[in-house]
Amino acid sequence: MKKTNVLWVILCLVFLAIFNVLFFMIGGATHNASVWISYGFIHFAYFMLLLTPKLTNKNKSAAVLGFSLVSISTVYFLVQFVTGIIFILVSPESYKAALSVQLCIAGLYAIMLISNMIANQHTAEAEEKRRYEVSYVKTASVQLKGLLDSVGDKDLQKKLERAYDAIYSSPVKSHPNLAQMENRILQSIDELEDALKTENKENMVSLANSLLSAINERNMRLKTLN
Repeated sequence: MKKTNVLWVILCLVFLAIFNVLFFMIGGATHNASVWISYGFIHFAYFMLLLTPKLTNKNKSAAVLGFSLVSISTVYFLVQFVTGIIFILVSPESYKAALSVQLCIAGLYAIMLISNMIANQHTAEAEEKRRYEVSYVKTASVQLKGLLDSVGDKDLQKKLERAYDAIYSSPVKSHPNLAQMENRILQSIDELEDALKTENKENMVSLANSLLSAINERNMRLKTLN
């Protein structure tokens, strides 16, 4: 285990150690049900605070999304800690009030946490979709630009320039129904690169024409889908 991880574990255990030492030193080990319920809920809230960062998706927005969830768990822990301490100090004979109040607080926390996790999941999926959409146009543009720089034939170069202009000006926004077509476009560019190595002009011209048609068809279909 890395030294940093060990230090984090020690830091996390500090609260538990201090709380439990004070709890048993001051109050002893004999308590009624309401105190033990409060004791359990305080520990649950603290463990959820430690667990929350693990519930965040690993993406570019992880810091923002994680902050939202951690904030909710932090507020819950503070509220639960104060509520639990009150019930521990008052130590009512009946456990019903302690259980009802702290269960309601935990339920509200669960609703808020899960709701935010669902919203964060939608955000992460939208981010992933956006990354794919940008990647399609960017990858295709870079590959075609490289081909343009490698082609010496003027006629073929003009055809490739038209394909490059078409892909460069293509809408970044995409649609799931076009994923297969976009993959075929990228494959066609790879085929053009292979054809360039064999210096087969006729094949390259045919591929360039097919590529331009595919790019234009993709853009036209995108207009009808969005």
